[in-house]
Amino acid sequence: MKPTGLLFFPAFDWAISPTHPEREERLLYTRDQIFEEGIMDLPQIREYQPRLASASDIARIHFCVPSIERLATEAHLVSAGGALVIGDAFMKGEIKNGFAIIRPPGHHAMTVAHGNRGFCNINNEAIMIEYLRRKYGLHRIAIVDTDVHHGDGTQEIFYHDPDVLFISFHQDGRTLYPGSGFVEELGWPPAWGTTINIPLAPYTTDEGILYAVDSLILPLLEEFQPELVINSAGQDNHYSDPLANMNFSAGGYAELNRRIAPHIAVLEGGYSVETALPYINLALIMAMAGIDSSNLREPDYERRAFRESPDNMERLKRIATLQLENFRRREEMQADLKKKHGDFFSTYRRIYYDTDNISENQEIRLRLCDRCCSYRVIDSAAAHAMGESYRVLCFSISLYSCPDCQQEAREAYRHSLERFLGHYDFIYLQDRAADEYLCFDCSGFEERGIGGRMPGEGED
Repeated sequence: MKPTGLLFFPAFDWAISPTHPEREERLLYTRDQIFEEGIMDLPQIREYQPRLASASDIARIHFCVPSIERLATEAHLVSAGGALVIGDAFMKGEIKNGFAIIRPPGHHAMTVAHGNRGFCNINNEAIMIEYLRRKYGLHRIAIVDTDVHHGDGTQEIFYHDPDVLFISFHQDGRTLYPGSGFVEELGWPPAWGTTINIPLAPYTTDEGILYAVDSLILPLLEEFQPELVINSAGQDNHYSDPLANMNFSAGGYAELNRRIAPHIAVLEGGYSVETALPYINLALIMAMAGIDSSNLREPDYERRAFRESPDNMERLKRIATLQLENFRRREEMQADLKKKHGDFFSTYRRIYYDTDNISENQEIRLRLCDRCCSYRVIDSAAAHAMGESYRVLCFSISLYSCPDCQQEAREAYRHSLERFLGHYDFIYLQDRAADEYLCFDCSGFEERGIGGRMPGEGED
């Protein structure tokens, strides 16, 4: 039997502030408990050490404005690199599954990243997924986001991609940051029905969440047949978490993990530092390693105090029925929407960076193609609290886009350098198909490669 891979990175040198909920103690109490329990000495566990993610790894997912160096500290690169290490270990067959217990977190970071929002600068899961797709040729990936906050960044990154099934259960966005994740959010035309949100009423218990797993999440995974299942493992649904209002327990998390059986789990949120996180992380590790966790429970947990209301169970049943129907008619709806919108789908959005106080406006154009999920063009303008502002134009070519769409996008990028230099600070090309990432600095009239490769250079 292969072991479960574990990787710790507490990021001693990174915190938003010394007293902020997102700080190193989130992982230190967990590490102490795991070592005290002797978990790391068991043959079912293999420990791994992180490495730095490269600039190309980041540029494969993000347009970092004004640069990767400005946005991603060394701690962010090590956190993302830790996810890559666990991903490699699984794909090489060294482990049966793996858990990257890392910080800073990432699931609120979107394609265009101007700063920190929701404690996130870069998106660890998305960086890992695109790295694994590039390196190992994977196509169909499923992400199950179990953080109490809607994983809006991960959703946005894959919102156009029918080969990525994104499932998120979270406290209802009408009651909690970031105010999104409703059942109507199903994906853009090429990928309609491959985003499935499960907004939960405050104080939902183990019973309600595990019902959603059995009646909706597991059937979705069974029908989608992904090559890889990723758990975006937020732990702030716990009843003691100070930033939310849910009633999930450590035992519930263990059972959730056992049922979903992710290949890779990557830590996200969870801010009950002393009273919950050590128990939840231990529960997840035991579930992934196949160790009996039935006796693991928090000292103050009293099961009889956490009973699901009949009204909420009826609500969950309605959501499960609706979302299964949406998923099962996705191909029909994708075809209808492509026909309706023609060659391009356009939309507009406003994004607020709560941590860094940045206001961003985006206009998005998505090329619609019958053969692939093609490319996106994002026009982004962001104003910072201290007066700094940027406007950027971003071209993103999907990894598995067809040759015609690749060529069209590259020509559009080159054409933009001739037409729009006075309108933008930077113009970017994210060419996943060629694994080439370019940034044109409009003030200095200079094009540079991102990740160590200059324009025109081939791969080693």
